[in-house]
Amino acid sequence: MNSLKRDPGLRLPIWDYPIDQCDDISRAYIKVEPYQQILTNYPFSGPEKHYHQFQSSWFKLFPSWLEYSSSKDAAFCLSCYLFTKEANWTPWINHVGKNPNLPHNIAEQACKDLMSEAQHIEKIIKKQTSKQIVKNRLRLKTSIDSIRWLAFQACAFRGHDERPKSKNRGNFLEMIKILASYNKSVDEVVLENAIGNVKYTLPMIQKEILHILSRKVRDVIREEIGDAKFCIIVDEARNDSKRKQMTLVLRFVIKMVFYVKDFLTLFTSQILWR
Repeated sequence: MNSLKRDPGLRLPIWDYPIDQCDDISRAYIKVEPYQQILTNYPFSGPEKHYHQFQSSWFKLFPSWLEYSSSKDAAFCLSCYLFTKEANWTPWINHVGKNPNLPHNIAEQACKDLMSEAQHIEKIIKKQTSKQIVKNRLRLKTSIDSIRWLAFQACAFRGHDERPKSKNRGNFLEMIKILASYNKSVDEVVLENAIGNVKYTLPMIQKEILHILSRKVRDVIREEIGDAKFCIIVDEARNDSKRKQMTLVLRFVIKMVFYVKDFLTLFTSQILWR
């Protein structure tokens, strides 16, 4: 950035720089502000009958973009240099104005947007993505909590009619509705308020969450058993749909040890059966 030319008449066109460097170069020029060279006398130019010269007082009228090049004896616009292909301009009336669609006004706004990181597309996307992640996690947590409670209470999940207009959509969906009624943040992200199809309420999702919970329970049981001895109890029965179901129960002993400081002794408590 230190090698960038300050004199607008000696600069490379912004479009000649590598595309991945243009934004950084533009920010650098905006930060150092327009090149406003104040001379005692500016050269005269123009036809003999209409000599004119640049005036340093013009810098006060347009401090944010007006530049002067002594090498070219010409006025330049910093904003237009950065965001249009015509940085050198004449006459005045064609360059500035109140029309927001003028190239100069569009370039001025582009400079402001470039220096405002909050408006950059990557910042906006990141912000929206972060908010969506929070909402997705809250939606998923609501489904997990509902499934845990229903599984612990041995309640059925599905309902006969789970459509939105149904009076009873089943224990799982009704549980989510109850949780949403007590929390506005939950209500904004679950069921019909969810964005798209990311509701985490499909039977397939319910089974997947149940599978994860059951796997964690089995892991805890294995840790509790450790190297101890255990026995297996197997039972088989038919459910209401005449399908055979086999139950596998592990029976093992846990020895709980307590340390007592007063007597500096070690003893074993009563045996717990599972």
